[in-house]
Amino acid sequence: MSYLYREAFIPNLSVANFGVITTLRLDAKYLITGHPEKLQEDHEGRGEERPDAEAPNEGLAYNIVDIDFDALIEQERNDAVRGMHEYFKSIPPTEKNVYTGMFKGKNLIWLVGEAFSTLAINKSVTPTLYRLSNEGFVFNNFYNPVWSVSTSDGEYVTLTGLIPKSGVWSFKRSSRNHMPYGFGNMLTPLGYTCKAYHNHFASYYGRNESHPNLGYKYVGKGSELALKGTWPESDLEMMQLTIPGDMQNNPFHTYYMTVSGHLNYTFGGNYIAAKNREVVSHLPYSEACRAYLACNVELDRAIEFIIDELEAAGKLDDTVIVLSGDHYPYGLKDGEMDELAGYELEKKFEKYKSTLILWNSGMEAPVYVDKVCSSLDVLPTIANLMGLEYDSRLITGKDILAPSPGIAYFNNRSWISDVGRYDTSTNKFTANPGVSVDEEYARNTQKEVNKAFEHAVKILDYNYYSIVLPEGFRNTGGTPSEQ
Repeated sequence: MSYLYREAFIPNLSVANFGVITTLRLDAKYLITGHPEKLQEDHEGRGEERPDAEAPNEGLAYNIVDIDFDALIEQERNDAVRGMHEYFKSIPPTEKNVYTGMFKGKNLIWLVGEAFSTLAINKSVTPTLYRLSNEGFVFNNFYNPVWSVSTSDGEYVTLTGLIPKSGVWSFKRSSRNHMPYGFGNMLTPLGYTCKAYHNHFASYYGRNESHPNLGYKYVGKGSELALKGTWPESDLEMMQLTIPGDMQNNPFHTYYMTVSGHLNYTFGGNYIAAKNREVVSHLPYSEACRAYLACNVELDRAIEFIIDELEAAGKLDDTVIVLSGDHYPYGLKDGEMDELAGYELEKKFEKYKSTLILWNSGMEAPVYVDKVCSSLDVLPTIANLMGLEYDSRLITGKDILAPSPGIAYFNNRSWISDVGRYDTSTNKFTANPGVSVDEEYARNTQKEVNKAFEHAVKILDYNYYSIVLPEGFRNTGGTPSEQ
């Protein structure tokens, strides 16, 4: 555990391995002297320098914007912010690729499904989810880690491409910040009508503050969205109340945070599960598993309704549908998840493996992607597909379709890459079968992971986008919030 002790400070792992007293001592020490990795860098130097984003390889195009980091570094008097400039300058940008702009100008319907996962996909009872998950882009190694504030953090990760700050409501906190890469802020200047909906109470988790700050006209239950008083509420009903009107706009972008998949998974205390009980009655599963699937029947019917409405209006080919979950279905016990999976899931990593649906009816054949990716990568992937201008260095997640290596971060800073996985709780790296990597690979990758966590939090804490992207205020028509 010397790496945790000397080179990285991860509080929850420090408590588990060294105890509370040592953790408090280390916390106080690094508060005064600085982060252990930063100290080591200052002593050892950076080693092999990473390629400068401002001097990309000739002949290649990158997802970057013109940022004069050298000038920012020279002018900055705040040490922390100057360090951020130096860090983001050193990050290699992602390359544009054959899929860049593939969906430019198309309508976008983007959903984060409550507790949606691969376990919700069943050919007989959720046929629309089954169809879409096997068409369009098919991501075979997509992970959806759980974060400290569950649904809100899962939504924040997906809609911002940033790692959340542990112990706070990062999404609500971000409402005070300039968020130029909120999709409403990126698409509104291009003529899109951008709306966001949630079929539970509008102010829950502070969405009435965070979502307008992403550029959306936000509506939830009790705020212009007249839903029936059930628990949970119906995803299908939400679509029936919103899609017919939204698709009259051209182009349009509609975002949904759904709720029908919410726990508890019983037929006695869950309205949606009871509503769809007969649909799943033939399945050979326990009540909790059948109830979970019954909840997702509602999501399936909601998406089926969207597709039918778009097709009737002649807009289906011009619309992209994106769906991923906010977190795994933790309302199910491990054994119940195993039951749905059909085998015993590995609990540290595989438990979080999930499905990302990225679908357009105009795609003639599926595009299979084996690269490791996660919910952090959804936003930059859509941005690249839609040909939007953004700086890939300033977002933790990366375009999945770019030729760069894949990685999925987890809340305890464990990770999976294309070549293996590192478990921080055991301080052990396991290479994939048949893969041989340098012994320093895991250590160097862990350092990069720690830096990614640190700087994603600083983006939130320092309202960094307002510093590094001031031109964005003119693009979005907004103004930075006071801190």
